[in-house]
Amino acid sequence: MKIRIAVAVALAFSWTAFAADPLPVAKPESVGMSSPRLAKIGEVLKAEVDRGLLPGAVVAIARKGKLVYYEAVGWRDKDAKAPMTKDAIFSIASMTKPMSSVALMQLFEEGRVLVSDPVGNHLPLLANMRVAPDLEKPGETVPMANPMTIQDLLRHTSGLLYGGRGTTAVHKLYPASSAQSGMRLTGDEFLAKIAAAPLAYQPGTVWDYSLATDVVGLAVESARGKKLGEVLGERIWQPLGMVDTSFTIPAAKHARYARWFAIDPGTGKPDFVLDLTQPLKFECGGGCGASTAADYIRFSQMLLNKGTLGKAHILAPRTIEYMSADHLTPEMSNRIPATVPYLTGHGFGLGFAVRKQNGVSGIAGTEGDYMWSGAYGTYFWVSPKEDMVVVVMSHAPASYRRTLRALMGALVAQAIDK
Repeated sequence: MKIRIAVAVALAFSWTAFAADPLPVAKPESVGMSSPRLAKIGEVLKAEVDRGLLPGAVVAIARKGKLVYYEAVGWRDKDAKAPMTKDAIFSIASMTKPMSSVALMQLFEEGRVLVSDPVGNHLPLLANMRVAPDLEKPGETVPMANPMTIQDLLRHTSGLLYGGRGTTAVHKLYPASSAQSGMRLTGDEFLAKIAAAPLAYQPGTVWDYSLATDVVGLAVESARGKKLGEVLGERIWQPLGMVDTSFTIPAAKHARYARWFAIDPGTGKPDFVLDLTQPLKFECGGGCGASTAADYIRFSQMLLNKGTLGKAHILAPRTIEYMSADHLTPEMSNRIPATVPYLTGHGFGLGFAVRKQNGVSGIAGTEGDYMWSGAYGTYFWVSPKEDMVVVVMSHAPASYRRTLRALMGALVAQAIDK
């Protein structure tokens, strides 16, 4: 009997191995990568830590389904002289968005939500929003020419805004960020605030990065009748063995939470990271998650595998292909370089930016890559043509985050031999 119990416990908690080796390990050369060149990643990042540009990082890289690089560099808590560990937990900000988008597309596969559905079908409070043709005159509005759709939310053509990404009178009516929303508003209060503001553009006409994925999360909650964290836990995190991904870090894991610089060394101003050791007022699907490199590379590998990982079936292959296709017209894409310069040469799918060509962008990569980053320094990408996924976890200062993305693109590209 004791043996049976021991075996059952071992099977139930076999996820503990994921923290050490989240995917099967292989020698880099066996999958077309160079061990000496991969080692440069740690060397370069350590030098950046020594220069005081970032506190630390955890990087995980897998090719052909095999983990070829998984290292921690620098400090988990520099003030406490605590070295970075591979199981460190990070606030992942907008890297929450792909997970919320996958949860929505699971409803799509069940026939409960169509991408073409008006958002108002699922969240009636948003059914009759109006549009402000002049962003300095929020009181002068016109009706929507076409309904805002679920597709518009997922690809950021909804007409919604992030209040912190502009200074117009209409911007000032929106919450500044997902983090601010999660800290200060309940889900109902957030939805009411959004509904009371005018849209900045007619839905489906302009790409503008916004609070739309927070609305996606609320649509998922409405359809499932559960909080977003519960839905993600049941349908994504638990099946994939993502044991450290959540919206609030439990007290037992606080010691593993990576700390950030209080002052940004590049600007001399206070830095901000959403502290997820504190409970949120609402689990915002656009930017309020926490995770580890181990958990997120399993999620990323599931995407690369077109919806499966081991025995877990999260989405169908054609759904992943649909999500990772470019859903923007050329006219919509034209706005991307002006608002997010490092995304030059990218379109946007249903939850990710999608690379349209090898060149143009200031970050090395391959046509067909899809990716997203988090405002606090996290970054991931999936490369179908290279059969590779990369996850970078760091609470990098605001002044260094774009540099870190470009640096990682270069370091990973130079390590590919075949």
